[in-house]
Amino acid sequence: MGRTGKLTKTLREEIVDILREAIINNKLKPGTKISELELAEQYGISRTPVREALWQLESEGFVNVIPRKGAVVASLSEDDVRNFYEIRALLEGHAAGNSLKKMTQKDIKKLENLNRKMEKAYATGDFKELYKSHNEFHRQLIKYCKNELLLQILENLYQRFQRFRWYLTLLRKMEGSIDQHWQIIEAIKNEDAKKLEELVKENAYYGIETLIKEVLQRSGDAPPPDEK
Repeated sequence: MGRTGKLTKTLREEIVDILREAIINNKLKPGTKISELELAEQYGISRTPVREALWQLESEGFVNVIPRKGAVVASLSEDDVRNFYEIRALLEGHAAGNSLKKMTQKDIKKLENLNRKMEKAYATGDFKELYKSHNEFHRQLIKYCKNELLLQILENLYQRFQRFRWYLTLLRKMEGSIDQHWQIIEAIKNEDAKKLEELVKENAYYGIETLIKEVLQRSGDAPPPDEK
């Protein structure tokens, strides 16, 4: 079935969604090569939107695009997951604590609205909105941190490991994180910087065992439990 150039943007998003879900559901295993040409022929389009889709997936950590060789599904190791969560917990907790003094009632209301959006999206299965609101919640949480370098490092971490948040979103493992967000908001209202930092660190670690158990073992990148 042919497609017109006017639909290129929609097609790019479609291709991203299809490939992302196939990787998360283990239909495309780590190391699998993804052919630009085959996808372009399958959708009856040029290779440009396919290439753009692969670039987006690379930015999210799902694929590696190798010059002159093409794209392959990126591998994950247990160390990748644990290292990311450890670094994120330390940096995000510190950044949130530093942001607390500058937060206004308007900022708190925005965090509340974002978490309500997450609740609604989770209940209705709107995974894109859930993912979007979750990302925005964490960016709002640290935006008043005075350390620009720290914010840049965190933004790079968020971008590089979007794959983890997508996994938890599509595996419907976000209810605990939403509950933790309400506790974080309460600590902000109480102006309790120490409690806020502790809660943000705890929230940063949310989902780590789910990822290791349900993603890495299923993809063959982590050893079975009896080998640990």
